[in-house]
Order: sequence, then structure tokens, then C-alpha cells
Amino acid sequence: MLKPFAVSNQVAKGRRHAEVLDDERSGFQLDRDRVLHSRAWRRMEGKTQVFVVGYGDHYRTRMTHSLEVAQVSRDLARWLGLNEDLAETIALAHDLGHTPFGHAGEHALHECLQKHGLEFEHNEQSRRTVEELEMVYPKFSGLNLSIEVLEGLMKHHSSWDHPTGGDMIRPSLEAQIVNLADEIAYQNHDVDDGLRSELFNEKDLREVEIWEQAMEEVQYKYGDILDLPVRRARIVSHMMSMMIKDVHDETERRLREHKIETLEDVYACKTPLVDFSVEMRRRNTALKEFLTNRLYFHPEVKALSEHGQSIIRTLFDHYLAQGMEPLVLKDYLAGMTDRFAEFQVKELGLSLE
Repeated sequence: MLKPFAVSNQVAKGRRHAEVLDDERSGFQLDRDRVLHSRAWRRMEGKTQVFVVGYGDHYRTRMTHSLEVAQVSRDLARWLGLNEDLAETIALAHDLGHTPFGHAGEHALHECLQKHGLEFEHNEQSRRTVEELEMVYPKFSGLNLSIEVLEGLMKHHSSWDHPTGGDMIRPSLEAQIVNLADEIAYQNHDVDDGLRSELFNEKDLREVEIWEQAMEEVQYKYGDILDLPVRRARIVSHMMSMMIKDVHDETERRLREHKIETLEDVYACKTPLVDFSVEMRRRNTALKEFLTNRLYFHPEVKALSEHGQSIIRTLFDHYLAQGMEPLVLKDYLAGMTDRFAEFQVKELGLSLE
């Protein structure tokens, strides 16, 4: 039932380590299950998305964000005739290598590692996590996921090093979908969380065109919704649906424009095929600017982020002084949850920078 330009189970590139696979699940379903049973997946429940874990019960964590990305990815993949299982697996695994304390923690760890000739980038760390750090099989390190999943974990690059050392590759449509689904999910759930936190309100959002349109269309459909949480939920949901439909329509247009008929055509195409339309990209940019100014750089969020960065730097310096190698430190700190990192500082009696 897949379109000819989808990644089918029959043409999958295989795995680094040969295995006899299970007859009841496809290779990509097996990959999904391996991700969901990994320790790295369980730890994402305790990692910051925007608001640090413990800020409140209803704010997104890195795990719930990944679940929302997976939901959007499956919807788009199904609508476009692509491989839902592959898109879902990439989405679930895409943040497995993320640090505690969100992007602030990532930046702090990167700065610490740069002094020792290393770098930190969470997509690369996600790939490292599933290839090297998860230890659950007797004959190889990692989860031995399909090559297409490993390629998809490098989704923020225009072309990537092949996981098995071959030629540079370009992303499948399923991987490109996850890239857009990530953006759709975080933009909408950050609006939802920002409203819940009361760091901004609906009146503030009236300056954002896509919010204004979604609000008007929700009002037309339901009339005046007086219950505040219900109204917000319907507007955010509608805004997400608008973005998903736009990506579908624009992707269909690009597939026709570039005469994409086979999977080989996808890999050969140098232009992204899954994207927003020009008009929706303009609207999304305005929404991002609003979130940057009103949420990500809000003094309350910045204070929480800076506290997390202090924890990362303090732990890095402490363990380095104890003789831990920088590469080992990179993996150890990236794998921590917010709570565990906080606990380590207290347990070791360290003073924050």
C-alpha cells in the first residue's frame, strides 16, 4: 500500500550486525520496540523540554515531546503513503541523546567539551546512544537499528555520513517528515505550555497571524467557548492541523514538481521535498519569534535554564578533576535526567558556579 517513493520493508538497507529477525514484526516495528524498551527512552521522562521537570504536572517533558512528534509523523506518513513505522521510530528516537535542562544544558555541555577538542550535538548523540551506549545484546553494542533509522537521526543535516561508512546520503521522505513534525510539535505545545504558565496570554498572541486565524476558525466552528482551557485546547489543536495540512499539500506539490516517482529519485533530489509552503513558513517564523521573545527568553525561563547550565558546568569540572575522560563525561552528563543531575550536586556537596 506504500507509494513507490516510500521506504518499504522489502528494500530496507539492513543493519550493521546481521540478525535473524522476528516473523511477527517488520524490521521497523522491531526498531520502534527496541527504542521504547531502552534506558535512554525511560530517562527522557525526567528531561526538560522548556520548563524544568517539577515545574508542574502538565508541562511537556522530552518524552512527551517525542510522543507528540511521533503522532504528527505517523499522520503525515499515512497521508502521503509513506512508511509509518519508520517515521514513528525516527521520531521516538530523535531526542534520545538530549541533555538534561533542554537546549540550555546542551549549550553548556558543548562549551565545556570545546575546551578539550570535542563537541556536543544532540542528534549525533542520539545516534551514538543507539549505536554504542545502549548495552542489551551479547554480541554487539547498541540497539542495532535499521540503517534508515540511523540516517533519520541526523535529520538536521542536508546530507550525512553514511552510518556504515559509505557515501554521503540524503534523507528519506520519512526522515524529512520527522524534521517537520518536530517543528510542528514544539511550536504548538510550547504555545500551550506558555499559556498554561501564564508567561503570556491569548491577548498577547493576537499579534501572531496563525493564532489569530486559528482562533477565528475555531470560533466559527464552535461559537464562543467560555471555558478557557477548552478554548485554548481547540485553538492549539486547530493550529497544528493547519500546519500538518500545509506540509502535506506542499510536499505533494514538490513531489510533482521534481517528478519524484521512486525512492532513488528521493535520495537523488538535492532539494528538501517535505516542507511548509512559503506562506506557512512566513507565519511559522513569526510564531517562533513570538515564542523566543515571550517564552524562551522570559526571565523566569532564563533563570531556570541558567541554573541548569550551572549544574552541567559544575559537574563537568568536578568529574574532570576526579580523572574522568572528557568523552566519558560527555556520555555520562548527556544521559542524566534533571533530577539526577540536581541530586549529584547535592550528594557531592558542590557549590554551583
